[in-house]
Amino acid sequence: MTQLKEVIADLTAECDELDGLVAGLDGSRWALETPAPGWTVAHQIGHLSFVFRIAGLAASDPEAFKAVAAGAGSDFDGAVNAALADYLRHPPAELLGRWREERTACIEALAAAPPDRPVPWLVRPLPPAVLACAGLMETFAHGQDIRDALGVARTADDRLRHVCGFAVLTWEFGYQSRGLTPPGTAFRYELTAPSGGLWTFGPEDAQQRITGPALDFCLLVTRRRHRDDLALTAVGADADAWLDIAQAYRGPAGPGRRPGQFAPVPA
Repeated sequence: MTQLKEVIADLTAECDELDGLVAGLDGSRWALETPAPGWTVAHQIGHLSFVFRIAGLAASDPEAFKAVAAGAGSDFDGAVNAALADYLRHPPAELLGRWREERTACIEALAAAPPDRPVPWLVRPLPPAVLACAGLMETFAHGQDIRDALGVARTADDRLRHVCGFAVLTWEFGYQSRGLTPPGTAFRYELTAPSGGLWTFGPEDAQQRITGPALDFCLLVTRRRHRDDLALTAVGADADAWLDIAQAYRGPAGPGRRPGQFAPVPA
């Protein structure tokens, strides 16, 4: 229960921070193009609203969620795009209001779910704390696109630990999206937290190792920065190859970001 409460608190904080970033934008800035091709700031918030809506259904009404998931069929990306079209019909103030309502309902449903009882999700059932971590990862990723569009630097926070842990849990996604077979070896991850501590995942004696700042790791696994622009180090051929394909979400990897695409933004 403690872990679920912690993740819920950090998910709420991440959402509130992004909300504060977009709440004061005028209509023209909601229409700004983000680094995701074809997606504006409004697209990013609409996508988050849809994700929170279905996650809230998964936690509060599993049968309704299953109906939505079945309706998406094998073309989940198509379903997401169709949902986006619905969200984008709303002017910015209404879109923001809808995201607030749907994320609040989602967070409340996850917080109320029995922590030891998995809830249905797109591929397999997940414990509510893990689904909350997925929501934090989505908010981090799409929030980064919005920050990049607005030229606003991110202030890293230790709530990124949940994004790191989720990426370690889903380390095979990069292989799966490319039809590759994951190597039969464990990785060790040693990541420096924003507060200066060390977060470790995986066997201590693993030969394949990844080290570096936790923020850089999160930017890598959400494919918001190219590995060449990040201070991540790999030991071992498999770990080095993983840095090229890592992603913490299912589905197509997309083109990712180019080396040197982003100039440093002053904090």
